[in-house]
Amino acid sequence: MTQVSDSRPSPTAARLALTASAIAAASMLLFPLATLGRGFDADGVLLHLSGSVLNLSAGQDVPLPPTGTVLTLGWVTLALLIASIVGAVRRARWFWMTGLLALLAAVAAVWVLGSGLQAETARIAADTTLRAGAKRQLRNFYAGGGMNLGLFLPILAGLITAGAGLSAHSAWWERFNRLRGLLVPAVAIGLAVLVGAVVVLIVQPAANTSGTPLSLWGAWLAKSDLVYFVYSTLFAPITALNPFLDSLKLATPLIFTGLSVAFAFRTGLFNVGAPGQLTIGAIAAMLVGVYAPASLGWLLLPLSVIAAGLGGALWGGIPGLLKARFGSSEVINTIMLNYVASAIFVFMIGTETFPFLGREYHLPFKAPGYEPASQDLQPAARLPTLLDLFNVGQGGTVALTIAPLVALAAFFVLRRQPRSGLIALGTALVLGLLTWRVGIPVQVVGSQLNASFLIALVCVAAFGVLMWRTATGYALRAVGLSPRAAEYGGISVARNTVLAMTLAGMFAGLAGTHYVNGGALDEYRLKGNMPVNVGFDGIAVALMGQSTPVGVMAASVLFGTIDTGGVEVQQKLNKVDRDLVTVLKALIVLFIAAGGFLSRRVTDPPPPQLVKAANRTGTDVAAPLSPAEAAAERATPLPNVGRSSEVNAQVELDRGHERSK
Repeated sequence: MTQVSDSRPSPTAARLALTASAIAAASMLLFPLATLGRGFDADGVLLHLSGSVLNLSAGQDVPLPPTGTVLTLGWVTLALLIASIVGAVRRARWFWMTGLLALLAAVAAVWVLGSGLQAETARIAADTTLRAGAKRQLRNFYAGGGMNLGLFLPILAGLITAGAGLSAHSAWWERFNRLRGLLVPAVAIGLAVLVGAVVVLIVQPAANTSGTPLSLWGAWLAKSDLVYFVYSTLFAPITALNPFLDSLKLATPLIFTGLSVAFAFRTGLFNVGAPGQLTIGAIAAMLVGVYAPASLGWLLLPLSVIAAGLGGALWGGIPGLLKARFGSSEVINTIMLNYVASAIFVFMIGTETFPFLGREYHLPFKAPGYEPASQDLQPAARLPTLLDLFNVGQGGTVALTIAPLVALAAFFVLRRQPRSGLIALGTALVLGLLTWRVGIPVQVVGSQLNASFLIALVCVAAFGVLMWRTATGYALRAVGLSPRAAEYGGISVARNTVLAMTLAGMFAGLAGTHYVNGGALDEYRLKGNMPVNVGFDGIAVALMGQSTPVGVMAASVLFGTIDTGGVEVQQKLNKVDRDLVTVLKALIVLFIAAGGFLSRRVTDPPPPQLVKAANRTGTDVAAPLSPAEAAAERATPLPNVGRSSEVNAQVELDRGHERSK
């Protein structure tokens, strides 16, 4: 999408709005508008825009919420989408308003529907004639209701249409242009969801427990509802605190390994050794946490965490050194070191004895019993859960302190002022201390999200500061962009290669604290079932996050969310299991590698200043070469290669003299 000189939306923006609005309008006619309730087996009661209701549940006599207002708002949304289509075809300046109104109308329909479902739930709770089991069943039935594809897609289309129309204004254009880096991940996720939807349609039969055969139209509505149910369940953990905390627990090791791979990517290296670095980091954390003197007291925990980072750094620094000294491939070396780390891991906790030169020796690392696991960590070396750390409630109640939110808000508000970093940090710390005892009551049961998540957030901040705020980060990025140019500028390529792989290994090694010190596997020890494959998942996370620290964190949370939601999907449907999550991850990586099939002009357009420099009118009419100049360029197989800057400058000067004649 490129900016144009007039005040109307660009042709690309108009086509984007036209496509989104047309798809949304068609979805309102082809898909269910809303779900009025849903049973345990994903069998729903579907409402279409025409007013017809398709009951796929076993309870055919269950009272349903009123739908008149929802249908009226649905028709209003459809009319506004049609108006947006007309405006987009004409490239009118006003179609952003109809898109925004369509968005608001669809949101209003969702809100009215939710209010009706809540009213039915309240009526059931007040009914004294129903048993407790029946009340619970009906409460879960209404809780499964909500919008469907017929309202979700118009909300999305209204947002896209409004944004496309507003892009004609320079202020909004600048805002959207700063988000251009999100295009490839967003399109990749969309394409992966689309292909995954086809997979669901093929492998999973429609959920119909009503006992009534479905017509062709009814089967289509049931199948489309099935797709929406699968994806809404996959992403449902972000809508409730307890499942969201479970998602963050799964996302924590992905943040570490994603940062490890992304850091290497930024320096022109490919770190495939995150599994091995995680393993060595976990082993180092265990050795300190179990065998360090108990007299160290509270120092045991920071020393164990530091040991995990150093272990991973050592395992990452080895291939970095081999790369710098001998030029060997870091890909091969890190893969081989994964096997070495795995062998060390199995050797230490897989058995209590080992034979060597005809004698049998005892190993002190494995705990007694058949399970491959180490001894328990000392209590002082264990990371607390976030619930224990931030709970300020009294008398058994759970209330999470607002201090971190207040501190972060204060820091980012004050940080906007020039040269105010230390003042912002000090103010944030003071406000955090003052508001520590102020808490928000929440309902959380048994969350095991531990403080390694906070360590991961520190690593995210350290990645960003080091890579973009320091001279060392500049040198690392320069080596990644062009080693020869960096060396010509006085930067040591060998030293920065070793440093990059060492720091990448450190990030992966710290992931071991999540499993060993944090007790993520239900025990504070090194266990044989530690999922080291999250190191390979870090490659997908780094690709999706575009090798940026914030992007890595967002991608990790997304993967953690769909992993958590996949468990719920597997419980409700017999043909769709957690393998769908693996398919989605693989498709996301595939489409990101393909650039989302987006044109380079969309993902990385030339700056407007360059276009204007090509022709004073601001167009590219005069940009193409003349036939004679094109022939001269074709006669040079590799222009500018192997020629000094002085020669290039002289050639351009001669061409300028020829054009002026």
